[in-house]
Amino acid sequence: MDFQHRFRVTYATCKNKGQIRKLNALRKSIGVKIGEEAFGKWLKEQAKAKAVPKVQSDPVAEKILDAVKSLEKDKSVKLGNRGYVVKRARGKGAKGFVVEKIVK
Repeated sequence: MDFQHRFRVTYATCKNKGQIRKLNALRKSIGVKIGEEAFGKWLKEQAKAKAVPKVQSDPVAEKILDAVKSLEKDKSVKLGNRGYVVKRARGKGAKGFVVEKIVK
């Protein structure tokens, strides 16, 4: 098998160096034909896994959004370019939250 024939399939199906390395490792370990079949199956599984991203919503972020939602149309509230940080108050007897503006 010559060099171009061996790597022609690689460049046609692989999108990055990691996939090329995976294909070459499979070819060396289990043979060219079986390695290419296994790589094809693996590549299909990877495509399916990327097609369905699992987006988990953050319950705390949703609560903060609900609390601030009423200020959405209020023109006097300006968040600035960098926004604000909301933290729990710390220290003896501290209660509630502390809001700090992010400054450069």
